[in-house]
Amino acid sequence: MRTGELAAVSGVDVETIRFYERERLIAAPPRDASGYRRYDDAAVRRLLFIRHCRALDMGLDGVRRLLALLDDPACGCSTADDLVDEQIVLVRERIASLKSLEGTLVALRARCATPSTSASCRILEELSRPA
Repeated sequence: MRTGELAAVSGVDVETIRFYERERLIAAPPRDASGYRRYDDAAVRRLLFIRHCRALDMGLDGVRRLLALLDDPACGCSTADDLVDEQIVLVRERIASLKSLEGTLVALRARCATPSTSASCRILEELSRPA
């Protein structure tokens, strides 16, 4: 299948597919006589794997490490365990950061209890203060 077909089947944008090729996450496919790239079902499976990893917010380095495990079925899976554990830590840190941000926004919103003009808006006043 051509790049556009691969994009449609996988739900991954054509430019992203090319990016993954440049990053060597997927192999550059052979070209047909017309010069078009020709992908096989293995490329679809690999791209779906990458897409799933990215949906879990894994970085490209983590994706590479998981692909290396996928490519070496005899390898132990402790690296995969470690990667997921690292991702859990990152997600928990992000959740804590977002909760802090939420608290800041709630406090900011509480500064303006009644409707007023922008000239006397307590939110705008607070945001205008030096940090």
